[in-house]
Amino acid sequence: MPNKIITFAESVNEALIYSLKKDKNMICYGLGTTDPKNIFSTTKNLESLFGSDRIFDVPTSENALTGISIGAALNKVRSVVSHQRVDFALLAMDQIINSAAKWHYMFGSNSSVPITIRLIIGRGWGQGPTHSQSLQSLFVNIPGLKVVVPSNPQNCYDLLVASIFDPNPVIFIEHRWLHNISSKVIKKKKYNLNQNTLKILSKGKDLTIVSMSFATVESLHVVNKLKEEGIYCELIDINVLKPLKYEKIINSVKKTGRLLVIDTDTNICGFGSEIISVISQKIFKYLKKSPIKLAMPDVPVPTSYGLTKDFYYSKNEIIKKIKILIDCKKILLAESFFKKQKGFHDVPGTWFNGPF
Repeated sequence: MPNKIITFAESVNEALIYSLKKDKNMICYGLGTTDPKNIFSTTKNLESLFGSDRIFDVPTSENALTGISIGAALNKVRSVVSHQRVDFALLAMDQIINSAAKWHYMFGSNSSVPITIRLIIGRGWGQGPTHSQSLQSLFVNIPGLKVVVPSNPQNCYDLLVASIFDPNPVIFIEHRWLHNISSKVIKKKKYNLNQNTLKILSKGKDLTIVSMSFATVESLHVVNKLKEEGIYCELIDINVLKPLKYEKIINSVKKTGRLLVIDTDTNICGFGSEIISVISQKIFKYLKKSPIKLAMPDVPVPTSYGLTKDFYYSKNEIIKKIKILIDCKKILLAESFFKKQKGFHDVPGTWFNGPF
């Protein structure tokens, strides 16, 4: 297949097109699927390509539309379901937790529920406390669910195809600020969730940084800037929160002796805490400093521009944590560089044009 530069949103769209062509019985539906915005353009042209029997919007009844996907799956029809925001999926938790996640186990592995549930997380444009939460840790805590958090167009395409053709339910989580980023996507012939758990994006000897989703984009900017000052951080991007293989993280921390975990979820009981817990239990003797976690405050997300200004952590907050771990007392040039960057704090860059 030809390689080309596409956006994150386009990678979702192309993964859906590929999957719908491969499985003629597959359906794709949910809130906003066929509306003019097409969920950040991710479902653009699907209805015209595959027809309204396979691509359709639904009334706003999250529990019901999720139950439909489970019933369809039990009748050999796989589906991709969109609730748009993760907050809306809370109305479908009974179906997700007590039906979809448990079915394979309760029936002795003789029956599966191949559904992929797309949820959007993250900040932006006054979304407030009920439209911009990052609740991935909630789903990781449920036995029977797989949880995917892509960070770029390449792993988004790979992981969405792998999720769709996985025999069991997958929660596919997209940060809204990722949809407009672009990169080259190399399309392959085989896709497997177990082969895309995490990736080392930058090698280093001074510190291990583990991040996910949009936090990886922020971290990569910091890591690349610190290289100019002779500070080399090893950046590990987690793409699949569950199942997660820890070998690369363990080997990296053994080498650096220092660990910073950056999460988009809240501080208490977030997934970052699980990583620190595992590392502390398995290789405590290799740690030169206590691990640090950078996550969201344990209060609801504010709505107004003024309140959100100091709510989310910045690139300089990442640098402050790095300075603690590597005993760097000098004022790094990277700090002044990021302070001079202009732009609004509630959009990822001047290039961002929505939607919401």
